[in-house]
Amino acid sequence: MNSKSEEAKKYIKKQKIKRVKVIFAQIFILISFFLLWEFFSRKEIIDSFLFSSPSAIFDLLKQYIVTGELYKHIYISVYETMLGLIIGTFIGIIIAILLWWSKTLAKILDPFLVVLNALPKTALAPIFIIWAGTGVKGIVVVAVSISLIITILSAYNYFKSVDEEKIKMLKSFGANKWQILWKLVLPSNMVNLVNIVKINIGMSWVGVIMGEFIVSRAGIGYLVMYGSQVFKLDLVMMGVFILAIIAYVMYQIVNVIEKGLKKKISK
Repeated sequence: MNSKSEEAKKYIKKQKIKRVKVIFAQIFILISFFLLWEFFSRKEIIDSFLFSSPSAIFDLLKQYIVTGELYKHIYISVYETMLGLIIGTFIGIIIAILLWWSKTLAKILDPFLVVLNALPKTALAPIFIIWAGTGVKGIVVVAVSISLIITILSAYNYFKSVDEEKIKMLKSFGANKWQILWKLVLPSNMVNLVNIVKINIGMSWVGVIMGEFIVSRAGIGYLVMYGSQVFKLDLVMMGVFILAIIAYVMYQIVNVIEKGLKKKISK
């Protein structure tokens, strides 16, 4: 027993060391990238007008923070993204449940879902905005349109993949379809549904930025679009980096939730 526990401790220690090494490697790559970028820009190896530089982006970021303008743009984009994420994920899962509930409905809607999934939603964004209206409503509709079909197809496939033997066992105990859904299908797919949310974070951001490119007068997408229009690449790159940081934070929050669910399931 003692030898086994010692081996387990060694294994856990090795895994922790591996994680630390990975984190240090990631930090090293990131810092090296910024240092090389700054060096090449100052030595005019790359055109600082086209590629900007980390120092110029940082100076501009400080200006936007001091004036408080940055917070307004971040708030608007995050608000629109959260709305698109929540609405798209919720409606998508509800429709997936309906498809799982009725095989006939699933067969009827299958070709339509395939076609809708193949359509370039970003190219249709102007039409969605005309239908829904400009402002937050139109941008959220674009975000929902991008994540909705992916959510439906992914969630439906997860629901279908539930072990048929377990379903038969519940039916043998007299469970109805509603009980099978709540006691087996949804609980066994909680981690998969969280994975869908992780995917939808990126999809929702794509929709929001696309919508802000078209109609918004505020938001991170607006900053990027405005910067490109006036050839202010510092502003464009600042918007891109802010977007990357916020998306990463959102992803990590969902990742923590996923780990918590996995721990509960393993217990």
